[in-house]
Amino acid sequence: MAFKQSLEQIDPNTAEAIDLERERQESTLGMIASENHVSKAVLEAQGSVLTNKYAEGYPGGRYYGGCQHVDTVEELAIDRAKELFGVDHANVQPHSGTQANMGVYFSVLEPGDKILSLSLSHGGHLSHGHNVNFSGQLYDVEQYEVDPETGYIDYDELESHASEFDPDIIVSGSSAYPREFEYERIGDIADTVDAYHLADIAHVTGLVAADVHESPVEHAEFVTGSTHKTIRAGRGGIIMCEEEYADAIDSAVFPGAQGGPLMHNVAGKTAGFAEAQTAEFEEHAEQVVANAKRLADVFHERGLSLVSDGTDKHLLLIDLRESYPDLTGKEAEALLSDVGIIVNKNTVPGETRSPMVTSGIRIGTPSLTTRGFEEAEMETVADLIVDVLDDPDDEDVDDRVDSRVNELCEEFPIYG
Repeated sequence: MAFKQSLEQIDPNTAEAIDLERERQESTLGMIASENHVSKAVLEAQGSVLTNKYAEGYPGGRYYGGCQHVDTVEELAIDRAKELFGVDHANVQPHSGTQANMGVYFSVLEPGDKILSLSLSHGGHLSHGHNVNFSGQLYDVEQYEVDPETGYIDYDELESHASEFDPDIIVSGSSAYPREFEYERIGDIADTVDAYHLADIAHVTGLVAADVHESPVEHAEFVTGSTHKTIRAGRGGIIMCEEEYADAIDSAVFPGAQGGPLMHNVAGKTAGFAEAQTAEFEEHAEQVVANAKRLADVFHERGLSLVSDGTDKHLLLIDLRESYPDLTGKEAEALLSDVGIIVNKNTVPGETRSPMVTSGIRIGTPSLTTRGFEEAEMETVADLIVDVLDDPDDEDVDDRVDSRVNELCEEFPIYG
């Protein structure tokens, strides 16, 4: 009977692909800043029978019967999020960080309203108003930038821009900005121009939860995030807000932007939030940042140019143009991938190449920290990266680096 057959029996091709992906993760060093490895508990929750349950609506007010147990799961996720972040209200149903942002926009903006956000090539995100995204197509968007000399956001320029543009909402948040945002300053600017402040903490959700990164909660009406990056919970998004906006947010998510929530993902969020409440997770988050800072130190020592000269959090951005003017981000990504180090090409401030080629690479530490890497291992990894970039055509270097990567992967398995 097909219903009771295993995945390998009913669909060996998919089973093989999953096995190969697990092998790839175990045998490479994942350094993409937006990725992480979830725990066995989160995997168990996300692979549970909750995938079978439709639960349109919210706990205590569903459109379907039989929701008493999924109500418990969602209520746990909400309560834990409120405790972790110190917020009045949390909606844990968004399927992604982008859909969390969609929920905020739909709750307080009309088509054609104005958004002021960080430029994508300066570290921003598609869902903050890029013209290929719904946010750039529905709203009137202008973007602020980092100072080309320092790599830091110029807050005086942001304030001037806001005064001239008169936005309805100002977005603080990024996908490749290595420094903390000055949330209080942005909140004050938003107040001055009578705008909402949306703080998108997608990348730093776990760092904020662990108090190793400044929280925007007191300075923004809305806080959104991803739940599968630094917080290492179930894949998806979250919206947090002041109580006065709770009903508008909930209505914008359902029925405004989504149908039934993915309850198995909500269960993954619940399990991950439980882990984030432990002292062990706080130590992990501190190590994530320490590892990134050590990477930056070694890159400096080896002569690489970093946007903003370093990092405050879990990621850093290498600008290849000074050290390797003929090497593109796409080429650097491929070179490192060939030896088992997985990073991603990324635009840099003042970018002249296309987003599919780029002049930089983005490197993050969450996944390796989850595997148990500390500063000593990060020094080794940083040297391996620079060795490859310094001699891209040297097969002996590639062989040596590939061998060392294999040793590190065996020493620090993910799931054992």
